[in-house]
Amino acid sequence: MKLKNPEVTLGKIREQLSTYIKKYQLKALVIGESGGIDSALCSALAGKVCKDLGIQLIGRSISIETNKADEIERGKQIGQAFCTDFHEISLTDLYHQQVKDIEEVDSASETEREKKIRLGNVKARMRMIYLYNLAQKHKGIVLSTDNITEFLLGFWTLHGDVGDYGMIQGLWKTEVYELAQYMVENAFENENQKAALQACIDAIPTDGLGITSSDLEQLQADSYYEVDEMLISYLADKHSVDNKHPVIQRHLRSAYKRNNPFNLKREDIL
Repeated sequence: MKLKNPEVTLGKIREQLSTYIKKYQLKALVIGESGGIDSALCSALAGKVCKDLGIQLIGRSISIETNKADEIERGKQIGQAFCTDFHEISLTDLYHQQVKDIEEVDSASETEREKKIRLGNVKARMRMIYLYNLAQKHKGIVLSTDNITEFLLGFWTLHGDVGDYGMIQGLWKTEVYELAQYMVENAFENENQKAALQACIDAIPTDGLGITSSDLEQLQADSYYEVDEMLISYLADKHSVDNKHPVIQRHLRSAYKRNNPFNLKREDIL
């Protein structure tokens, strides 16, 4: 996908975020710095808005066991470049204790992949608790870092790595990369900011949960351009794409996430 005018998109995103902050009299924005492109772009977008309004952008790099050193380093670079309050946190010990406390001994069959996904959800929800606690303490909200590609694929954890305000949920993943590259080339004079964001653009995208070596491996696709094209085509005409493809299957299987919670209507039960 290609943005019609990246400069206009950049301005509109920041303008709407500024309006929202003022409307609800927020005192801070909180974001988890994963070292990935999405949280990096959101930090770059929000940093200037928070500076202009005189509020904090609080960033935390929260590692739990499976986060790789390069991911943690990129999260640190982004946090230091764009946040007014940044720290690195490890919840690995707490995670192991948590799993020990919540695991039940039963005979349920589970593949190694299924176990990684299940425990990956635990990690995402632990990070959520940490970030929301900070947001409440500082009278702010947690920023969401999902894009529309991830939303349509259910590539996120319910009650986990979601937030209160989504700046980029209207952008396809390929547009996220395009806007980030535009900002590197046009929006910053600070070399540390440029370098931090460029490093995230160039990195192999992963979920940080150790399920596979890359997002694209999970999606069984060669590029995000392929993924976006497939989703756009399918949404326009469900007969234009093979619905057996892993990307489309993931979209269909994750529909419950996009309709959560599912509530019975009063007229259906009376």
